[in-house]
Amino acid sequence: MATSNGVNQELAKIFLEMSEFLAMQEAAFKPRAYEKAARAIEELKEDAAEIYQKEGLKGLEKISGVGKGIARRIEEFVKTGRIRDYERFKKEMPVDISGLTSIQGVGPKTIKTLYKKLKIKNVKDLEKAAKAGKLKNLPGFGEKIEQKILQGIEFQAGFHGRMNIGLALPIARKIIDFLKKIPGVSRVEVAGSLRRWQESVGDLDFLVISSKSEAVMTKFTAMPEVEHVYARGQTKTMVRLSGGIDADVRVLPPESFGAALQYFTGSKDHNVELRKIAISKKYKLNEYGLFKSRKLAAGRDEKEIYSKLGLDWMPPELRTASGEIEAARFHRLPDLIGYGDIKGDLQIQTNWTDGANSIEEMAQEAKRLGLEYIAITDHTKSLAITGGSDEKKLLRQMVIIDKINSKLQSANWRTNSKFKILKGAEVNILKDGSLDIKDEVLVKLDVAGAAIHSHFNLSEKEQTERLIKTMSNRHIDIIFHPTGRLLQKREPIKLDFDKVFKTAAETGTMLEINAHPWRLDLNGELVRAAKKYGVRFMINTDAHSAADLAYMEYGIAQARRGWAEKSDIVNTLPLKKLMELFKKPKTGRYL
Repeated sequence: MATSNGVNQELAKIFLEMSEFLAMQEAAFKPRAYEKAARAIEELKEDAAEIYQKEGLKGLEKISGVGKGIARRIEEFVKTGRIRDYERFKKEMPVDISGLTSIQGVGPKTIKTLYKKLKIKNVKDLEKAAKAGKLKNLPGFGEKIEQKILQGIEFQAGFHGRMNIGLALPIARKIIDFLKKIPGVSRVEVAGSLRRWQESVGDLDFLVISSKSEAVMTKFTAMPEVEHVYARGQTKTMVRLSGGIDADVRVLPPESFGAALQYFTGSKDHNVELRKIAISKKYKLNEYGLFKSRKLAAGRDEKEIYSKLGLDWMPPELRTASGEIEAARFHRLPDLIGYGDIKGDLQIQTNWTDGANSIEEMAQEAKRLGLEYIAITDHTKSLAITGGSDEKKLLRQMVIIDKINSKLQSANWRTNSKFKILKGAEVNILKDGSLDIKDEVLVKLDVAGAAIHSHFNLSEKEQTERLIKTMSNRHIDIIFHPTGRLLQKREPIKLDFDKVFKTAAETGTMLEINAHPWRLDLNGELVRAAKKYGVRFMINTDAHSAADLAYMEYGIAQARRGWAEKSDIVNTLPLKKLMELFKKPKTGRYL
């Protein structure tokens, strides 16, 4: 029998790859079914093996997106550690699907052609063949596609050795919880780029106060996640984790902890600027403290160090040497949006299109998380791969939402009787900037968002004009994930951001800060640039399952990295004020 540890991750990987194999065979419905099941299993709070052991096949079938066939395959994996169908697929097509599909422009059908014609099995084979000019002569390829694939490989290589924050943060939190339980440990903090909430991190840095340093090092190196120990000492240990990232643990005395936290949090340039200030004030600053003539002047607390240097304490997200030090000197730091300030989530997909959960399930989870409202924004008809809604389907969904809202007022929902589901849509932006849903239906929605899902390679001028045309539509309230990027997979579209931000402000169109950790779009830098034009934002999770609703903190962090305040973010408003805002003509919403 397979052990329960890591079963969900293994199953999710297998089912995602089975989805790709089935897509190669052009099977109807099955690829999407396996992809949905993979996403649902990946985000389960309970281990699938434990669910099976407690409730058998019927328990597995309760998992969103898992039918009888997939449940039997989970059972097979739990009992034997393998799935015969998956192994048969791998034998027929022995390729690195995960690696190849991470390259922009390479999908299941492309992989099938590459293997059949050139025996390409992995990214290394693909790069070699593309550089040799072997792809352009394949049916359906050509020189442009060959160059695009080479660009995709180069783009992917730029992320080598770095982990997306959505993967790194859960690992870090698990380690923090583990370290806190070791006898003698009184404090644990993560530092580095993760504390700054960067999009990706190169390693994990943990700082610990403990009276038993040796016990910390022994327990840490014995963790199941540790696959290699680079070095182990009394106060510092460096390891490689099975997730593919390095981690350091440092045990510090209380009097130096604040100095170390500051030193290992700020970017290189931020710390260089601080050291210059320290020198100008006759101090010496390092990870052990702030010293004056060898005497420790500050070190126990970060705020004390910044204060001694004549600066206000600044949130970790801002410590990038991008104007925060000057702002701190003159008491001009922004009052950043807080992690508990969001009242509602206005981009949510359900099983009406490509989501894993029902409308009511998404509402129940949002309510559990303390939100006051959500908007259901399923995809629309021209995005056929998602089963997008046409006008008739959207109108049917509106009726269903009204019925569920009535149900929300029942006894089961007394603890939050004001909770409401808003009617929305993620309308597809066509090549010329027009929309695939008619205005007479858009006007019936509580909130209408629009997004680019195709034609990513248009010129900057074409993409900018495309987005400006969409924002000029008086029924479109928000542009979802404006640059269309997928972190470590797809580059952002080319845009003249000055024109885009200017138009957003002039038309009263809001821009999204997409909280999904594989998007984070707009990013912090663009948020700050847009803010200068007076643009207002929404932070949404782009949730495709109930578990995805927990992604909100990633979007809030990006907003904070962009110096955004609570007043900049529309969905910090309570429901009544939000609806009052949406009832105004668009051009009056920024006033």
